[in-house]
Amino acid sequence: MNVPNKLTLSRLALTLVLLVALLVSFPFHETVALLVFVAASITDYYDGAIARRDRLVTNFGILMDPLADKILVCSAFIAFVELGWMPAWMVVTIVAREFAITGLRLLAASKSLVLAAEGFGKHKTGSQIACICAILTSMAYPTWGSWGTVLFEFPIVTPWVGWFTVGSRWLAVALTLLSGSLYLWRNREIYLSDM
Repeated sequence: MNVPNKLTLSRLALTLVLLVALLVSFPFHETVALLVFVAASITDYYDGAIARRDRLVTNFGILMDPLADKILVCSAFIAFVELGWMPAWMVVTIVAREFAITGLRLLAASKSLVLAAEGFGKHKTGSQIACICAILTSMAYPTWGSWGTVLFEFPIVTPWVGWFTVGSRWLAVALTLLSGSLYLWRNREIYLSDM
């Protein structure tokens, strides 16, 4: 098994660790969850970069890399609903979009078509990762004590993570809806041709 595929599998393993860190209460578990999510996100970047650089693209990687990404992101968001950290309707919107686009790609594959990722999709992924990091930081921040004050507070009392977290949620949902709608519209002939 090549290095990119090992990184993809490590992302799946890190997803399980992330869920344990989120859902099991122990000292600094929010901070552990944040560090695990960041590590998993870094593997997402490097498995693709290494695969392209060294020409190590495999069928396993083509299938599992985007699947591992979706499992990681959707698992985090669903756990946030369980913890009361994010409204369910926002998470349903995000997860539904991922199902819809995955279904479209499967339908395209059944017709021997390959749908490439688009620019808005990459921005959507970036906004979702930023949103998850912001939520985890906002939840971990109170446990950091004086270090948190030194690192994250402005001269006013409210830390930046509060407003940034709210904004990142709305941005993630907006880009999720926009990218999904555009992708479905641009590829509508795939699912409308049999009607």
